Amino acid sequence: MAMAKMGVLMTCPMLSYLEEELNKRFNLFRFWEASSKSEFLTQNSDSVRAVVGNAFFGAESELIDALPNLEIVSSYSVGLDKIDLVKCKERGIRVTNTPDVLTDDVADAAIGLILATLRRICVADGFVRRGLWKNGDFELTSKFSGKLVGIIGLGRIGSAIAKRAEAFGCPISYHSRSKKPNLNYKYYSTVVDLAANSEILIVACALTEETRGIVNRKVLDALGPKGILINIGRGAHVDESELVAALIEGRIGGAGLDVYQTEPEVPEQLFGLENVVLLSHAASDTVETCTAMADLVIANLEAHFLHKPLLTPVL
Repeated sequence: MAMAKMGVLMTCPMLSYLEEELNKRFNLFRFWEASSKSEFLTQNSDSVRAVVGNAFFGAESELIDALPNLEIVSSYSVGLDKIDLVKCKERGIRVTNTPDVLTDDVADAAIGLILATLRRICVADGFVRRGLWKNGDFELTSKFSGKLVGIIGLGRIGSAIAKRAEAFGCPISYHSRSKKPNLNYKYYSTVVDLAANSEILIVACALTEETRGIVNRKVLDALGPKGILINIGRGAHVDESELVAALIEGRIGGAGLDVYQTEPEVPEQLFGLENVVLLSHAASDTVETCTAMADLVIANLEAHFLHKPLLTPVL
């Protein structure tokens, strides 16, 4: 079958460049435009050979079941928690994601969140804009350099964050499924122990059943009233209600968050807290990285349909 006739289902709006390039190369179905998704699937399910999803809407069990001719899921994201990998493996459906290309941006964003939280950059900006500087100096803040940094998950992104934090003179420790060989970083076998020995705790692991809710009340209490939490992983890594309570009660010192439990919903209690910095799941959202991610999605699809090796196979 000619490439242009291959049916590709895009689950939700993503980068316009990606949508345009998919539309040029394939028979593109825009799932979000369907007034009735069940009706759309009834009419078009046989035509869909590929799904392009992202961190918000991937290929979960119900969608996979509705697509009998699905061959590949090419995710515009590094995370795989919105894809039913077990079902894909059972059906022989290939899966790709976009690792590496977003590592630097996410690591940069983590450092940005640390600085913005500790130095109250967003609050200080408002202080100047509202003309309050004329009435006196801004409050003293807390330095980043030299603080104890603990990282949950020392994969590509966690390692890139560690490298950046080292440049600030920060001692690095970490927790992961197992101790990494040939590293000078201190390893803790539990997240509670890691938090107790960190001033900055960063969530950078993949979301799995094991890591869901990995930051709970015990971890937050171990981090303590001077510690800050940075989450550039997934919202479900953190018990959000416990985090809100810990921040309101002053049991931790602050938080820099890029992700939330039920996006795009964010707990309103966070909006009034000056020791919290909030991003909109945008850590990898630069022009350069999003374009590279889109190119990788397309390259994986083309490789699959041309019977060539996939560039970034998961399955």
